Amino acid sequence: MIVDIADPAAFSLHPPADALDGVQDGPALDRLLFTRILGLAVQHPGGVTASLGLARGALAELIRRHAAGFAHLLPTLPDGSGEDAIEEEDLRAFLLDHRAAGTAEEEWLAAIVARRALGPNHLWQDMGFANRRELNAMFRRHFPSLVALNSGDMKWKKFFYRQLCEREGLMLCKSPNCEVCDDFSACFSAEDGDPLSTLARVARGEGA
Repeated sequence: MIVDIADPAAFSLHPPADALDGVQDGPALDRLLFTRILGLAVQHPGGVTASLGLARGALAELIRRHAAGFAHLLPTLPDGSGEDAIEEEDLRAFLLDHRAAGTAEEEWLAAIVARRALGPNHLWQDMGFANRRELNAMFRRHFPSLVALNSGDMKWKKFFYRQLCEREGLMLCKSPNCEVCDDFSACFSAEDGDPLSTLARVARGEGA
């Protein structure tokens, strides 16, 4: 069944794992992606704005457009977006260089990806997505030239690191050719695992 993109309550706070299968590219996809992102961010001990790298005004507009189920957060959102790590500004700029249409959604996602890329897990997990397919769908919609640039389907965090190093004139890889590199599997192997939001709910005894 295709989700009605005109319905602001099309998704629960915890959409099913296969929700992407019933979503067309467009506003409905944005609604799914931002619902996933917020579903994990609300569990962050440092607060939602710091978790996502967004100021209160930007996050409030994001919720208004795409995640009305989280409107109860608005009265308590802190003002600040948290302190940037050293590499965040560079990664935000890199992502925005590859944005598709100059939308606010792309600005928000650039900030969110740059902040969540600091996490210890696969990027799709740290973003709150159900699987890597959802992460790739986000990049295809909002940063399609990045998908073309990452034609070998390198792990996204590894890909960002390599791109930023190349921008600075650095080459830290062991080999100039990925196919013959000893670390090939570290950069290109499958990114399996469970969604962090699911694991958190199971840990609280709420089931999957």
